[in-house]
Amino acid sequence: MFGYVRPSDDRLTPADRETFRAAYCGLCHALGARYGLVGRMILNYDLTFLAMVLSDGAGEMCAKRCAVHPMRRRCCVAGDPALDAAADMSVILTYWQLRDGVADHGFWGGLKYRIASVLLRPAYRRARERRPRFDAGTQAHLAELAALERERCASLDAPADAFAKLLALAAEEVSDPVRRRVTAQLLYHLGRWVYLVDAADDLKKDVKSGSYNPLVYRFHAEGGTLTADDKAALAATLDSSVRAMAAAFELADFGPWRAIIESVLYEGLYAVGAAVLNGTFRKGHKRKQRKAGA
Repeated sequence: MFGYVRPSDDRLTPADRETFRAAYCGLCHALGARYGLVGRMILNYDLTFLAMVLSDGAGEMCAKRCAVHPMRRRCCVAGDPALDAAADMSVILTYWQLRDGVADHGFWGGLKYRIASVLLRPAYRRARERRPRFDAGTQAHLAELAALERERCASLDAPADAFAKLLALAAEEVSDPVRRRVTAQLLYHLGRWVYLVDAADDLKKDVKSGSYNPLVYRFHAEGGTLTADDKAALAATLDSSVRAMAAAFELADFGPWRAIIESVLYEGLYAVGAAVLNGTFRKGHKRKQRKAGA
């Protein structure tokens, strides 16, 4: 995942914020228990959202200490299988994202990705053993995406669809068949949205480095910028994906996570998409993430 999936803090009540922090901390503990410190390093809001979407609310609230908060116990969710599933899939997704960075940036440019992937490789091998179908599906869809990149595909839909199908694989962790279909639709359109918003965010950088970006070919943005009409067209595409996510969301019961997921779908994604298109979005917000969680 890429750091774009965030709840709208203004929409959440204090109780909702506490629930979100508990999920964030719970995923951090799951990553740490299963993969050690290197697992905790990949924690972010996107992965917490994935865990909440997969969860049936089976976990329990508890209070734990950790290396970040050694003195005071923090409320966290424990015992939810969705946290373990999200932790495993997070490692797989991050590993292959790093390997993609190695392939895209040459020897020197890809050196940081190569080092990070080597550090993550033992964790990836354990995650692959635990989720072999997800890993195999991830590799298949990334190979499809790589073929489109080599062709310099000018379609927005084709590469976005490949990434969307990859993320929808996570829905296989949901046991109830009706909720599984709903979750697959939600994650599919989330994957499509993430791919396109990431392309918009990285447009200037990709033009400078020569990396593939479908917006260059779709909108003839060889200079690294989009016209007002181009931005309006892309915004409409992004918003259609958000509306599809919201429509799927309304078909299932997401229990204790409903208000948080709702804040992401009805405000958070719109706000991030607008910020990316107008050039004010900044990745990271590490200070805010530390305040929010683990």
